[in-house]
Amino acid sequence: MTSKFLIFSLMLTFVFSCKDAAENEKTVNTQTEQSENPNGLKGTWELTGFYNYKDNIVVDSFQMNPEFRQLKMYTNTKVMWCKHRPADSSEWFGYGTYNYDGDRLTEILDFGSAVMDEVIAEKTEFIFELDLNPNAFQQIELDEDGNRIYSENYKRVE
Repeated sequence: MTSKFLIFSLMLTFVFSCKDAAENEKTVNTQTEQSENPNGLKGTWELTGFYNYKDNIVVDSFQMNPEFRQLKMYTNTKVMWCKHRPADSSEWFGYGTYNYDGDRLTEILDFGSAVMDEVIAEKTEFIFELDLNPNAFQQIELDEDGNRIYSENYKRVE
């Protein structure tokens, strides 16, 4: 009876150690995929608030008004954003391409709502400092000297 118990115990130990190894390999594979996937922006994001900067330090912050919503969606190469304002929900959107190099996000807008088309007529390329985390990011507007002015702060929706 003792040898059967010993064999049974060894089998259980083997089974659980294989399971742990498989879980560890899965974790390593997931981490590798995330580090090999340079497109951490891909997905849907919702604006949560803003930071204002002075001397590159946050001096004020604002949460998004619950009556207004702004979403951004990134595919592999395209960006589209829209802003919902109860009085006129169709008036704020933009569409174009984007790229980022780790700490800099560049959006090049092709067209947008009537108001945005006026902005795009003057400027099509928007460059931001990017602080990207797995479930949140900040796009930070810089002045001509490279100082932070304000940021839009987003959380991942999908």
